[in-house]
Amino acid sequence: MKEDTVKKIFIAGKWKLGGGEPIQSHYPADNSVNAKISTANSDDINEAILAAEHAWRNPKWRDTLPSEKAAILFKVADLLETKKEHLAQLQTRDNGKPISETLGLVSSSIATTRYIASSLETLDSQLTNQRVKSLMTFTTYEPLGVIAAITPWNSPIASEIQKIVPALAGGNAVILKPAEATSLIALELASIFEEAGLPAGLFSVLTGKGSVVGEEVVKHPLVQKISFTGSTSTGRHLAHIAAEKLISTSLELGGKSPTIVFSDANLDIAVNGVIYGIFSSSGQACIAGSRLFIHESIYEKFLQSLIEKTKNIVVGDPEKNDTQMGPLISEAHLDSVNRYVEMARNEGGEIVVGGHRLEGDQYKKGSYYTPTIITGLTNQSQVCQEEIFGPVLVVMPFSDETELLAQTNNSIYGLAAGIWTEDYRKAIDISKRLEAGTIWINTYKKFSIATPFSGHKESGVGKEKGRLSILDYMQTKSIFLNLDQTPNPWCEPK
Repeated sequence: MKEDTVKKIFIAGKWKLGGGEPIQSHYPADNSVNAKISTANSDDINEAILAAEHAWRNPKWRDTLPSEKAAILFKVADLLETKKEHLAQLQTRDNGKPISETLGLVSSSIATTRYIASSLETLDSQLTNQRVKSLMTFTTYEPLGVIAAITPWNSPIASEIQKIVPALAGGNAVILKPAEATSLIALELASIFEEAGLPAGLFSVLTGKGSVVGEEVVKHPLVQKISFTGSTSTGRHLAHIAAEKLISTSLELGGKSPTIVFSDANLDIAVNGVIYGIFSSSGQACIAGSRLFIHESIYEKFLQSLIEKTKNIVVGDPEKNDTQMGPLISEAHLDSVNRYVEMARNEGGEIVVGGHRLEGDQYKKGSYYTPTIITGLTNQSQVCQEEIFGPVLVVMPFSDETELLAQTNNSIYGLAAGIWTEDYRKAIDISKRLEAGTIWINTYKKFSIATPFSGHKESGVGKEKGRLSILDYMQTKSIFLNLDQTPNPWCEPK
């Protein structure tokens, strides 16, 4: 990509230069410029949303059979598969994730698209229980209208497909506002949906700052739902906007997920799983298992194995197949992660692995940070209560199960948790008492599009994924059909 070429944005089936100030996409591995990207201004936003409103109401789209909508989505999946290598490389350039990981994210997006398309083909209205002999009652599902989809920089293609595809399957139009730092994938997706034959106006990509473009999009009176993945503070702000407009939201927010290792756990499986749960994606994941509780009887043994294996993690060029951890998204984010590590030191924590940016020729141009393990803190410490969003793990021993649950649940977040034990009765019991939307038992960071994903407490509102996720982008209409030929006696003389 040439630095002096400004990439156009996609508005209602047309590629055009937006009226906003251009932004740049940088490769976090060496801070080189991937591309200059045009951004939207108020006129662009209004044009996109007005076109979206017209497109979803157009009888040609509203009357399109579910099987015909599904056919477009199947074509999207085929194009994603054809362009798999290119899409993976594009996301690696955009956010620095290792190519092995971005290939997995593209594969997941392909599977998601096919699953939703298949679900759309079999999504039925409901004939409800008949409570009056003379009435037939049934429900239908109809589009909400224009959907604002706002996505994060850490896994853009997966987050974007999980919002765009079910929303379109539900008959809606989608305005996508990607993260400012990672807009390249969103623009590539616009090209793919266009090539698949999606009618113009149903999908637009508006790039730019969230505080400018995103704010104006969600406040537009024609937007009927906000689907957002990102920080809790931004999610709370969007919830206020939605409340004022009385529209629905889906908010997938932050996390400070606990991982519990019981004394009977398979140590090799648990150590590897814990490491993957926190250090894959360089810890830049809302579900990262960043608080580790180890039973005191195996604490020292487990910790030593954890330290040894963490030191062997390959951190480096994300375009190499053997790289396990790439750079952080930016220098500013690296500085934020490092401030938390310094805070841990000040709180009395001991840095037993890492705790600094990586030095040397291969790292000097990028935002590389070491996988970091901290001991000697309690769950009340600031670094255990706030989301760091980096490769930082705090390790704590436990002995009493009741006290353990009090600590794991002592958080404003409730997104995910991990349990490592060979006692499945205990695992199920603990999982019921953990305040989190997703619980992994003897594994971590494994997903299925068939299984809903949601957060508890300040980790979110609503859900994504699941066969019925299409219905999250639709509204229910109840229809009462009178079968009685007799006039209503209420109007007859007594």
